[in-house]
Amino acid sequence: MMTLSRWKLILVAMAVVFGLLFALPNVLPQTVRDNLPGFMPRETLNLGLDLQGGSYLLLEVDTDALRTERLTNMVEDIRSQLGEKRIAFSGLGVVGGSVVLRITDPAEVPAAARQLRENIGAALAGVAGGRDVTVSTEDDQRLRLSFVPEAFAAEAARAVEQSQEIIRRRIDELGTREPSITRQGINRIVVAAPGESDPEKLKSILGQTAKLTFHLVDETADINQAMAGRIPPGSILVPGDDIQPYYVVKRRALVTGEMLTDAQAGFDQRGGLPIVNFRFNGTGGRRFGDATRANVGRRFAIVLDNKVVSAPNINEPITGGSGQISGNFTTESANNLAILLRAGALPTRLNVEEQRTVGAELGADAIAAGKTSTIVGFVAIMVFMLMAYGGLFGGIAIIALLVNSLLLIGAMSATQATLTLPGIAGLILTLAVAVDANVLIYERIRDEVRAGRSLVMSMDAGFSRAMSTIIDANLTTLLAALMMFQFGAGPVKGFAWTLSIGVLTSVFTAVLITQVLLAWWFKTAKPKSLPIA
Repeated sequence: MMTLSRWKLILVAMAVVFGLLFALPNVLPQTVRDNLPGFMPRETLNLGLDLQGGSYLLLEVDTDALRTERLTNMVEDIRSQLGEKRIAFSGLGVVGGSVVLRITDPAEVPAAARQLRENIGAALAGVAGGRDVTVSTEDDQRLRLSFVPEAFAAEAARAVEQSQEIIRRRIDELGTREPSITRQGINRIVVAAPGESDPEKLKSILGQTAKLTFHLVDETADINQAMAGRIPPGSILVPGDDIQPYYVVKRRALVTGEMLTDAQAGFDQRGGLPIVNFRFNGTGGRRFGDATRANVGRRFAIVLDNKVVSAPNINEPITGGSGQISGNFTTESANNLAILLRAGALPTRLNVEEQRTVGAELGADAIAAGKTSTIVGFVAIMVFMLMAYGGLFGGIAIIALLVNSLLLIGAMSATQATLTLPGIAGLILTLAVAVDANVLIYERIRDEVRAGRSLVMSMDAGFSRAMSTIIDANLTTLLAALMMFQFGAGPVKGFAWTLSIGVLTSVFTAVLITQVLLAWWFKTAKPKSLPIA
């Protein structure tokens, strides 16, 4: 144990170099970091919302709206399926969370039920031949279609996961570094965006569903009658643009925004007005080309979140797989729309339950308090170790503690971990308990010397016999930190992450670096007695 092995020296040297390289950018100004060579790391510690300031939003995924949309789509699917089989029906609509209709001819009820069972809904996972929609027959030739509860619960869970990922992509497009996006409960998402001081801007980007669809305009419909509630079957009334307040469009979308591969803000070459250029994937491009080829001379509406942005005429087939959206855009609104389309549409709308803004001044005060606490704690540990174990052994423990701090900062910078106020508490706690391993080793060496063993045997036994206790103590701390990281949220995760890194660096420095320094001292000084005995 007390030999100066080459691998130990190489490992310690590599660890110190790693800590210096990755911790150094934190003390360099931005201009110097920008001019560092390419092989040098430039990442610094990311400060969390409570230290840097920013915006906090608590969002709720509206699963009720998701159910309503699914039921509405089901109504159109039923209309299409029964229309193909020429089965007459009436009273089709949503009643109490289900879709209800009446088959006109009693003899066609079994055929209608069979057609709907086979074609409505999707396959149910884990059930052979099962579907996520049940079809039941009721009195008076009525059919009721309902979602399987477990299937819809799974879909709602997927909607929350999808919303969380889309929120992350949208915030990344804004350039916000290290946002914290965590799930809370069943259908809530917490968004903490450090450095973003305008929560209204964040709400406008995150709260918009950005569901883009392309529909044919129903030219046969009378707008006044539609506004009075008499809308032709298969069509819907949607709010319009500056040219026309309302449009009647076909409910079935020609193409959806899910088929977009890119969207960029630009300017119209003819009028110089802001527009959004978009491009479809292969499937979307073919479908859009086929739809425009079959409907030359008609108008199609570009609908964003149930509002018509524009409704141009189809003068010729659009086969290139790309197009543009024009409307009453400003440069900022066109850019925001492009961001939303690139990030993808939310499966359903998000409701803002809570919002907060954390000022940068509060974060500066927290950083100053954290620095003061860290310095005071470090000095107290230094004084204790020097008084308890003298200048040599106490000094070696302090050197190990300094390297531990260097490695901790370097590791957090390398992994781009976000440092929060609880994270500072974890940092201080790490420094406070880091010398525990040194204390265990030193006290064990003392006991061995008092038992009459030689100095080299005492030092060797001090490390080997204290190791199991050191590993047990730090392993339980590490497991607790991992549990907090796995099941905690926000500040709890920040504390757990800092504590986890601190446990690993503490064991490494307190054992290996202390061992190398003591072995070097023993080899060069050849002492006859223990300085701390």
